[in-house]
Amino acid sequence: MKYDIIVVGGGHAGIESAYATSTKGHNTLLITGNIKNIGDMPCNPSIGGTSKGIIVREIDALGGLMGKIADKSVLQMKMLNSGKGPAVRCLRAQADKEIYPKNMQETLKKQKNLTILEGIVENLIVIDNKINGVILEDDSKYFCDALILTTGTYLKSEILVGDTKKKEGPHGEKRSNYLSDNLKKLGFKIIRLKTGTPPRIDADTIDYTKMKVEPGDKEKLSFSFDIEADYNPEKQENCYLVYTNDKTKQIIEENLDKSSMYGGYATGVGPRYCPSIEDKIVRFKEKQKHILFLEPQSMDKNSIYYKKLYLQGFSTSLPNDVQEEIVHSLEGFENAKILEYAYAIEYDAIDPLQIKPSLESKIIENLFTAGQINGTSGYEEAAGQGIIAGINAASKLEKKEPLILKRNEAYIGVLIDDLVTKGTIEPYRMLTSRAEFRLILRHDNADLRLRKFGYEYGLIEKERYNKLLKKEENIKNLTNYIKETKVPKDITSKFIDINKTTSLYELIKRPDVTEDIVYKISEDLSKYDKEVVNEVIIETKYEGYIKKTYEDANKLIKLEKKEIPQDIDYDKVKNLASEARQKLKEVRPLTIAQATRISGVNPADISILAVYLKKEYANDRD
Repeated sequence: MKYDIIVVGGGHAGIESAYATSTKGHNTLLITGNIKNIGDMPCNPSIGGTSKGIIVREIDALGGLMGKIADKSVLQMKMLNSGKGPAVRCLRAQADKEIYPKNMQETLKKQKNLTILEGIVENLIVIDNKINGVILEDDSKYFCDALILTTGTYLKSEILVGDTKKKEGPHGEKRSNYLSDNLKKLGFKIIRLKTGTPPRIDADTIDYTKMKVEPGDKEKLSFSFDIEADYNPEKQENCYLVYTNDKTKQIIEENLDKSSMYGGYATGVGPRYCPSIEDKIVRFKEKQKHILFLEPQSMDKNSIYYKKLYLQGFSTSLPNDVQEEIVHSLEGFENAKILEYAYAIEYDAIDPLQIKPSLESKIIENLFTAGQINGTSGYEEAAGQGIIAGINAASKLEKKEPLILKRNEAYIGVLIDDLVTKGTIEPYRMLTSRAEFRLILRHDNADLRLRKFGYEYGLIEKERYNKLLKKEENIKNLTNYIKETKVPKDITSKFIDINKTTSLYELIKRPDVTEDIVYKISEDLSKYDKEVVNEVIIETKYEGYIKKTYEDANKLIKLEKKEIPQDIDYDKVKNLASEARQKLKEVRPLTIAQATRISGVNPADISILAVYLKKEYANDRD
């Protein structure tokens, strides 16, 4: 069979890729090891979180699925960092692990131009260095013009518990035994990574009185810009805050040699920013306790997840008997029963320096990769790459320019740029601190930043785009209104310590004027949607900081416009430092801006490169 595009893997990256390509009208085949696992959340039962929640909003703004499905699967919704500045506010949903994949599977089954096939891909068909198709483990062949690999943690995966290893994927699923070896034969550099998951605890065996309750927000919130979240804020499931203690620490220290990592049984590199519990104890010896969260996985009493509570922050590869001791050391868990033991998982991935900013491989034409195969961790990071890979695979076949989001345009842009420019030797996790322009990459303005791209690339229809244009018009009108409206001193003095007539605009800029006060001062604000008012208040209150951020971003944009010819011979650029030369040859940056972000390339090297380009390629630029 011949398809326009084949997507390998039914995880979060594969879903967004397949949905994007099929929405754009391309005949798409999604191949996955187990159709029932499409949209599965093999680890934590949540979508979003710090920085990740903004990625979900960006996916929705572009026309993707994750935000909508999360909104339909809510157990609990919370705005993190709500007491801090808007740059770090992020939405997190505790998602029902039964309902989320069910909704995702139903959506994909109804999708036009999309066929789903169960199977394990073990090799690629490559002709003249261009992708031509795939070969399954039963030797059946499927042909295509473009291929997107989103294999997750299934490439030569091994489950680790103590000194034991099992050759299987998450949940004991079948793994791909040969695909990574065949990618290596094609010229890809393969790296070995590791991640883990914590135990699941019987809900009926826990003493909740010894824990702090963490409820959801009372206000109804949603990821999607297009649909209203389908949950009742008054009927959300609770999470619980738990702490390790001295006994927990002692048990772990006495059994470190039994851990897969510290016992020498693991070969993959684990995530620095999401370490196992034993790694936390070793790396942060000075800490007396570590925070853990007990999270619900389903509210459906008929679900296998209903009684299995997820112990967030407690991933481990220690043997089962040691896991029992550690869990029982926690307050409230003295009689806890473990329904599912923790484990670590190792898997193969490719060096992301071998992919372009479009997520197309530098080695095989029309081969795209997304998700954990590129060295990332997390559902959201995978889905963000997935939608970009889908858009760009389709665009390549349509002979259109790829969508490459800049660092000042999206967290997804930061994520991909970090991967293809800096590479990674450990599972990459998105953090707000990685985004230097985070004040303009906020939760609230994702649609204003990215919906135009979703429309231009065919994932957002005219009606939804017109809704954005109307919102932009309302923001402009409200901004003009607050600048023109004068508030008499007898009104302002009721709320704040000021005794003069002033504009609503100047009042909003004051740190002591909250959103509630603004509504009380001007009843006209109630005529506008709350998200429009919120946007205007943020843009007004942080106007000076935002202006400075845009000025910094414009400097980057100027450097992004200074392209580097891809046929450049870096060996001919005299006086480059040897490390810089080697890194430039490896990454082959597209622009001067990208070159500045390569580890090992210093400002002096950039100056030398800029002079060389001006001299040798002057005629090309004229």
